[in-house]
Amino acid sequence: MNVLGLEFPDTLHYHVAHQVWARPDGDGLVAVGITALGIRLSGEIYMCRPKSVGQVVEQGRSVAVVELAKAIVSVKSPLSGEVVEVNAALSTQPELVHIDPYGRGWLVRLKPAAWETERTVLVHGDAVPAAMAHHAWLNNVEPS
Repeated sequence: MNVLGLEFPDTLHYHVAHQVWARPDGDGLVAVGITALGIRLSGEIYMCRPKSVGQVVEQGRSVAVVELAKAIVSVKSPLSGEVVEVNAALSTQPELVHIDPYGRGWLVRLKPAAWETERTVLVHGDAVPAAMAHHAWLNNVEPS
């Protein structure tokens, strides 16, 4: 799906307010990352520090910290769970979040604590374009 020139893969589940995504990987784990719109809103990311393996995160609470040009910002998790894997490449290549936000730019993989319940808060499928367009409009994002 494309909204304002930004891609939103239809296989992902999105927490629109926090501009993060969740991708069930088929092994019971869920990959987490920042959306293309989230990156557009934040600007260039100079440093990315995800939570460590073994840490427990809650939906809507910090799963990573990113350093931007003028701020350090907490990235909110789209769901609760235990961090079981961290994208180690981001420690030396934080630009992967910009270059490939839905592929090599993922932040962490979680063992979800309440996937069936919490995914009801996430937007998926046909509802994504309208939700992302509305969020972009609220934040004065122009088409690219």
